[in-house]
Amino acid sequence: MNISGNDNKRIEYTVRVLLCIAIVLVGRLFFLQIIDKSDLQAKNLSQVQVDRKLQSPRGTIYDRNGRPLAMSVVTKSLYADPKMIKQSPSEVAELIAPYVTMSKEDIVKSLQEDTAFVWIDRMMEPEKSKAVAQLIEDKSLEGLNFVEESKRYYPNGNLAAQVLGFVGTDDKGLEGLEMVLDDELKGGIQKELVATDRKGNAIFGSVLSKYLPDKGKSVTLTIDASIQFIAERALDKAMEDTGAKHASVIVMDPKTGEILAMANRPTYDPNHYSQGSEEDFKNIAVTNLYEPGSTFKPIIASAALASGKWKLDQVYNDKGSFAANGHVMQNWNGEGYGPVRLIDILKFSINTGMAEIGTTTGADILSKYVRNYGFGSKTGIELPGEGDGILYNPDDMSKLDVATMSIGQGIAVTPLQMVRAFGAIANGGSMMKPHIVKSYSNIKGEVTSTTDPEVVGQPIPEETAKTIADILEKEVSEGGGTKAMVEGYHFGGKTGTAEKLDTKNGGYLAGRYIASFIGFGPVEDPKFVVLVAIDDPKKGSIYGSQIAAPVFKNIVSQLVRYYQMSPSVKDGATVAAVPAAKLPAVKPNGDGSVVLPDFRGYTFGEVRDWLHTAGLYFKPDGTGKAISQEQLPGTVVSPGTPIVVQFSH
Repeated sequence: MNISGNDNKRIEYTVRVLLCIAIVLVGRLFFLQIIDKSDLQAKNLSQVQVDRKLQSPRGTIYDRNGRPLAMSVVTKSLYADPKMIKQSPSEVAELIAPYVTMSKEDIVKSLQEDTAFVWIDRMMEPEKSKAVAQLIEDKSLEGLNFVEESKRYYPNGNLAAQVLGFVGTDDKGLEGLEMVLDDELKGGIQKELVATDRKGNAIFGSVLSKYLPDKGKSVTLTIDASIQFIAERALDKAMEDTGAKHASVIVMDPKTGEILAMANRPTYDPNHYSQGSEEDFKNIAVTNLYEPGSTFKPIIASAALASGKWKLDQVYNDKGSFAANGHVMQNWNGEGYGPVRLIDILKFSINTGMAEIGTTTGADILSKYVRNYGFGSKTGIELPGEGDGILYNPDDMSKLDVATMSIGQGIAVTPLQMVRAFGAIANGGSMMKPHIVKSYSNIKGEVTSTTDPEVVGQPIPEETAKTIADILEKEVSEGGGTKAMVEGYHFGGKTGTAEKLDTKNGGYLAGRYIASFIGFGPVEDPKFVVLVAIDDPKKGSIYGSQIAAPVFKNIVSQLVRYYQMSPSVKDGATVAAVPAAKLPAVKPNGDGSVVLPDFRGYTFGEVRDWLHTAGLYFKPDGTGKAISQEQLPGTVVSPGTPIVVQFSH
């Protein structure tokens, strides 16, 4: 075949044109891929990135023994691309509504949005996500898919619920430690870049890249899950027995300030926090302000002794009333106790005696010691909502104000402040800062920081603390706190019963009380301080000695076994003696006074008859056989003297 010159020219021209086009295309590709690569990437990423921010797992919260209290688990969340939905939105809603939290109406609205991504349900229960996945497969539902998210899980249900708090759907701590430690516990945000088709619709399952930051720090608490369980079960029984509105327990190591347990009722399950209420979420052991009543008397007594304004053997002649500023204060039973010393005043919670001690000491001195105990200021514990409390201004205090504060009224404290103060008495006057965070760890499990025990004051000398501790032991073994006594062990403590404050109208709420007991032990080597507060009991007694002291006993009876403490034997221990066949005959002295015998081991009736014959006032505590008595055997007492005898039941 012959090719003419013109044909050659045409072919040459065509080749040149094609070569020029090729050069242009190569140049453009070079520009796009090499010269303008960063700009193109930025534009491309802006086109394919879906606003899908997912939280990396939070750090785990452990108890002091390494048992998880709060942890993150992987769960599935359902999303949709409305642009890829082929069935009608109402049809899809009808199919999936039984398995998601969103209503049918809201599902339809979401599937009608002009967007490539909408959430349908976050952090689904496993059985529900499986059911929806099966529907997607069986019904060929395009435009629906899952992503994995981290969900907070509390393996012990409501255990320590108010301490732990809970986490919202966007991984934000909303209550308790989850809120306070949110920055430490929270991991970083993960972002997904998803490929799209030419119309900008997401191609499901085509994640281009995923940026996964480290999860948050883990936290080890001072809480002991076993002690927490003991405290909560005791509270459950107390709530059932008393019909109370609220109740709290705190267990603290007085030597370190470590909170071993903190429980409240009512409570909730943080796994299902939406079913709880604002009232359930409150950690009233930290936030509640209340008048401590008689549990405050040891604080006042220690101030009087430490300041030298009152002596241990000083006698107060109690006539049953105390007058101040035109007001008359009486004892709980309206009776006088005659000549009494500090030990008697505390053991039997004599209001008039405490008023005398307080007013003798004076407003300035009392206020100084009370503030040194930390009242009127937060403890600084790592928990939200802590209150300061309410105290008198000493410059404005009348004699009546001093007397009122001396019996634990007219002021307001928190349960945690009371535990801190009694911790100082138990710990030789050295007061420790309460804390609930023991340490932090990184993702490798390596401890990065710890909370060291911190002494925050010495409100009273060691000698004074020892004296008050010994008196409080007798309060439990011989006085009004006998229902807190654990056979074979020596605990000190104080009962309290106080009217509830009317926070709206001022004054007090008629017929509404807070019954409490706070104690520590064993006194030889205190391991724990335990506070029990029962708010607004509706069944049975209202007195702390009757309803709070038994809860204390319930808890510490289990604690001594948990700690494997051996029973101790101490001189003067409260045990029933083997009595003689018969009580000795009453032999009055010339002035009518009599010498008290040892009542231990004798029956209620035998003791009653002897005291009536002797012309003495019988004040029994319990029934059964006598186990202890206020005035020791050999004491000379005058006619009409009230004689308190404790019985075994």
